[in-house]
Amino acid sequence: MAFNDLLKQLGDIGRFQQIQVTLVILPLLLMSSHNTLQNFTAAIPTHHCRPPAHANLSEDGELEAWLPRDRQGRPESCLRFTSPPWGFPVANGTEANSTEATEPCTDGWIYDNSTFPSTIVTEWDLVCSHRALRQLAQSLYMVGVLLGGTIFGCLGDRLGRQKMLILSHLQMAVSGVCAAFAPSFPIYCTFRLLSGMAASGIVLNNLEWMPIHTRAHVGALAGYVFSLGQFVLAGVAYAVPQWRHLQLLVSVPFFAFFIYSWFFIESARWYASSGRLDLALKALKRVAQINGKQDEGAKLSMEVLQSSLQKELTLGKGQASAIELLRCPTLRHLFLCLSMLWFATSFAYYGLVMDLQGFGVSIYLIQVIFGAVDLPAKLVCFLVINHLGRRPAQLASLLLAGICLLVNGLIPQDQSIVRTSLAVLGKGCLASSFNCIFLYTGELYPTMIRQTGLGMGNTMARVGSIISPLVSMTAELFPSMPLFIYGTVPVVASIVTAFLPETLGYPLPDTMQDMKNRRRGRPQRRQQEQQKQMVPLQASARERNGL
Repeated sequence: MAFNDLLKQLGDIGRFQQIQVTLVILPLLLMSSHNTLQNFTAAIPTHHCRPPAHANLSEDGELEAWLPRDRQGRPESCLRFTSPPWGFPVANGTEANSTEATEPCTDGWIYDNSTFPSTIVTEWDLVCSHRALRQLAQSLYMVGVLLGGTIFGCLGDRLGRQKMLILSHLQMAVSGVCAAFAPSFPIYCTFRLLSGMAASGIVLNNLEWMPIHTRAHVGALAGYVFSLGQFVLAGVAYAVPQWRHLQLLVSVPFFAFFIYSWFFIESARWYASSGRLDLALKALKRVAQINGKQDEGAKLSMEVLQSSLQKELTLGKGQASAIELLRCPTLRHLFLCLSMLWFATSFAYYGLVMDLQGFGVSIYLIQVIFGAVDLPAKLVCFLVINHLGRRPAQLASLLLAGICLLVNGLIPQDQSIVRTSLAVLGKGCLASSFNCIFLYTGELYPTMIRQTGLGMGNTMARVGSIISPLVSMTAELFPSMPLFIYGTVPVVASIVTAFLPETLGYPLPDTMQDMKNRRRGRPQRRQQEQQKQMVPLQASARERNGL
């Protein structure tokens, strides 16, 4: 009896599994908010230079006299006249010399606080020559996500899944609250990096208590909860526009998640892999009791447990030397192609969702729309990958997303409705690409290197999300340059998809030999079907012969 059959015997998706899934997925609502929180806490309000201290602003229109105009007739954000060219009197009663020489905003800026009363941009003047620091803060958060995937992954294997989750929730709560009270920008960035690490640790929880046939459904549920978190962020940010209050509001609930994480039951698989079969047996009996399967739990013994975990332990030993398999040309090909897909999807996705102010509509409205488009997009993706195949779904989602971004770069800035529509369509395609790449990667790698392959893909996705905010700085050279870059990468990646094999209808490969056999294509599947059809015929022949 395999361990998966043992879980079914102890209640399948009983009361324990239902409670566990609910409590594990609930933090994803606010964790998704942390991923895109900077759209609101680092929003850039309209601003212009503050006139010098000696300027007399009592006269009507004197403030505008200090501000040069751009080609569209709008006040410049980063320049002011050295003296007003209109000849207004200054504070000492003398008239200023008429000149059109300009200078940087040496006395600071005046911000329009009607939409965003307070952001990290207005508090620490992250505009003009310091504008790049705003993108640096988001990149450092993604660096934290990358580091957290490695650090908390190791901690999960050494300390256990429950302890890793407890630590992640505590770190998210503490670092998030500390970021809300950060006295300076460097300290704020430090705590945001720690928040990113904690977010990665929360995602790493893999629900090992769920039977195999339910994990795809749980994964889909987690994806929808993650999308629902974008609605939550839009509503909370609209109700709480002060950035410190908003940062605090999405961080404090993690203290509650930290408290109830102590009541989780440690993974029996992890106990067994650590050689503590007695604790694994105790955990299984407790789960049987919660699910109302006391009789089944009473039948468990050390011998039954050892037999059930034999396959899992064998596969675990195979994963220890999985890195050596990267020397195989077939695996190297898979790694390079899939790394490109992971990088392109994450790179374009965060490039799009972290620039909500660039579409000329309400930032709160577009946040809701971006969250809403995920719901039908993920449903369409689910239907396509199950009827047409993984490769067509992956290729189409990346290609269409790239085209939307490239075309958006050609649309004039004043056509906000068209630009927003293209952005929404592109975002939906990228959300579909994320769903597909998770499934596709797991089906392409053999069992003995599957977790390693997924980890490598996640690492490349984090690299893409780190670089993405920095690319937006190219808008200083040409306003549409970031969109052209964000669009080109997924288009190129869609071409790479053509070099990957299809996995629809094929069994998961367990070994390298299975991968090589799958490359032969349909004849292998027909041969398997013929072998299955021969089984009842052979049984009938044995019965006729009296065997």
